[in-house]
Amino acid sequence: MILDVALASGVADYFVICSAESERQALAVQEHIDKVLSEKGYRLMGLEGTEAGVWVLMDYNDVIVHVFKRGVREHYGLDRLWADTKRVPLPKARTEAPVSVPKRRPAKERAARQRG
Repeated sequence: MILDVALASGVADYFVICSAESERQALAVQEHIDKVLSEKGYRLMGLEGTEAGVWVLMDYNDVIVHVFKRGVREHYGLDRLWADTKRVPLPKARTEAPVSVPKRRPAKERAARQRG
């Protein structure tokens, strides 16, 4: 799930929330996301939760990625917490679906949002 949180959060423009079936899968998802976003020019600013692999948080400044082990995602309920924000449509599932990265907001718009 991709949420446009720019108007509701002073931290980021988008939250990406996804689930994994195990700690190992959560870490594999984290590694894949980092590889793909790095290739697209996004720089990882912060990384938390890799020790346990039940909730991995990746901070790309404008985009914050949450990779949850399934039960942990349901427990914390970020989907419900941010339910009033706009959902960004995901591409239709394909065998080799390309990773779609939300467009970055212009730097002036990001700076204005951070000022309040």
